[in-house]
Amino acid sequence: MASNTATKEKAPKVKSQPQQTTRLLLALWELGVDKKAIAKGDLPDRAKTPGDAFKQLVEDGAIKIEKQNTQTMVSLQEKGVEQLTQDLKRVDFELKGTTTGAWLARGLLKWLQQMEISTDLPTTNGKVAKDTISSYDEFKKVALEVFEQLNRDYNMGNMVPIYRIRREIGDRILRNQFNEWLFEMQSEDLFELLEESVEDGASDKIEDSITTKLGKLRCYAKR
Repeated sequence: MASNTATKEKAPKVKSQPQQTTRLLLALWELGVDKKAIAKGDLPDRAKTPGDAFKQLVEDGAIKIEKQNTQTMVSLQEKGVEQLTQDLKRVDFELKGTTTGAWLARGLLKWLQQMEISTDLPTTNGKVAKDTISSYDEFKKVALEVFEQLNRDYNMGNMVPIYRIRREIGDRILRNQFNEWLFEMQSEDLFELLEESVEDGASDKIEDSITTKLGKLRCYAKR
């Protein structure tokens, strides 16, 4: 006969792994690590624990670790910000416990303030609903604005992935029209479309880049 101890089920963990990961990403983002790398030794515990969640984010490419001189620097990658965006939309994300850390409240408030500019219009599937782009002149204006915003916000060195531009503009324009007008901007020397591939070779990012009539892949726009 099995003992009562042996038949007892393990108590569920208070925090699920996804929530730990979300808190870790938010802690890093609140510290501005998506804009500027910080020495790992200077990170508060909330931004590097639990260790298994941190390690998994590094392996997933959401967090980048690199040596600079004698220090180990940590930065939050674009993939990490995208993951945080999706995590915060999950209906099962909640604050547990009787008290909420000041950093968590501060981080969520900062997130809401920065997202406010994107929430003043009704959304569809999480994307801001905007008017369709109906002319080349309008597309040119929007594409340049998106380029400048991404370049500024993510320190891209005047070389922005085309898939990021396409996704920011979204369904305001048909895919083929986007391709045609982006090449037209290159012919006007507004962009130089570069042959390099995306940083991680992801198939969806390559698909959202563009291809020349000769089958040459173009993944970056440069000014």
